[in-house]
Amino acid sequence: MFPNLTKVEITYAGWMSKLGKQLDDQGLLILSNCPFLTELTLSYCTFITDVGLRYLASCSKLSALKLNFTPRITGCGILSLVVGCKNLVILHLIRCLNVTSVEWLEYLGKLETLEDLSIKNCRAIGEGDLIKIGPSWQKLKRLQFEVDANYRYMKVYDRLAVDRWQKQLVQCQNMLELSLVNCIISPGRGLACVLGKCKNLEKIHLDMCVGVRDSDIVSLAQKSRNLRSLSLRVPSDFSLPLLMNNPLRLTDESLRAISQNCLMLESVRISFSDGEFPSFSSFSLNGIVTLIQMCPIRELSLDHVYSFNDFGMEALCSAQYLETLELIRCQEVSDEGLQLVSQFPHLSVLKLHRCLGITDDGLKPLVGAFKLDSLAVEDCPQISERGVQGAARSVSFRQDLSWMY
Repeated sequence: MFPNLTKVEITYAGWMSKLGKQLDDQGLLILSNCPFLTELTLSYCTFITDVGLRYLASCSKLSALKLNFTPRITGCGILSLVVGCKNLVILHLIRCLNVTSVEWLEYLGKLETLEDLSIKNCRAIGEGDLIKIGPSWQKLKRLQFEVDANYRYMKVYDRLAVDRWQKQLVQCQNMLELSLVNCIISPGRGLACVLGKCKNLEKIHLDMCVGVRDSDIVSLAQKSRNLRSLSLRVPSDFSLPLLMNNPLRLTDESLRAISQNCLMLESVRISFSDGEFPSFSSFSLNGIVTLIQMCPIRELSLDHVYSFNDFGMEALCSAQYLETLELIRCQEVSDEGLQLVSQFPHLSVLKLHRCLGITDDGLKPLVGAFKLDSLAVEDCPQISERGVQGAARSVSFRQDLSWMY
């Protein structure tokens, strides 16, 4: 029917789901007759089942499969597909809630074809299951793994599965991008083994990963000298569970290691989790400033970083490479600090979100100066729409103060 079809992407909105007009298994049967199909993306296709995936097993040229919220499929369906599709390079599973077995992952790992794996919020798949990637670790270029935070403590932590990592040599020399969200990092086991073996890593994102230690980041920095992008979202001190006796928080030791070893770092995002008690004892101003001064950082985003203040803004006056600055809930930055933006050598984009200490006065040196290409101000209660006019070539302003109440 579609002999030359190579790429298919199907996404359903909520209203179509209610009307019952959706792709089902019979639709996948039709697609399975496309001999040159290489890429398939299915989002919110709630009618397809394992039967439909078995039909797709005949698509021998399929190299990329992305499933987003397909709640009726199981691990058996995915296994039948990967057995038939032996050329899979990209596999993304997002919110596939009934995928409870991982035999498919072990089979796929033995094929040694996988380069891009993304597993997000598949409730029954934990960190320990990633050991089944096996030989494919050395082929992986991109890994995104996200645990459902609302489901984390309902699932028994598979300590035995994580311990098996110690017995297997994990080779990650081709890994370029690593993203871990809501994961548990155990010392010397599990994902901690991966962090210290990515020799060519260029981008890392660690979001609310409990158990990450300075030693993990130091090991990462010493191996990943090509690192270009770093994103850390750190749990607050009061949100950390008591998993171990030693302190779990990251400190300036991590930032020093990165600044000394990752001399190609261009993008940095540091964020602390929401909560009444911010992490005062984590990264200090000196640690952040050292990182900025030692690395050619072009993009800097700070979210809920209470240690960053007007002295930090003063340090940015010597940031020769900085082009984009984003401040989110940095309440220690005042008008005095913001006025220094006019002295930043190459800054062209400024984003301010929910900053309580900044008023229209902080933007006055920028008005009419045409220094900035773009200024975005969102939900800053003391900045008015009139105050941002003329402060950049392109200005966006939005104010919704419901977050304060």
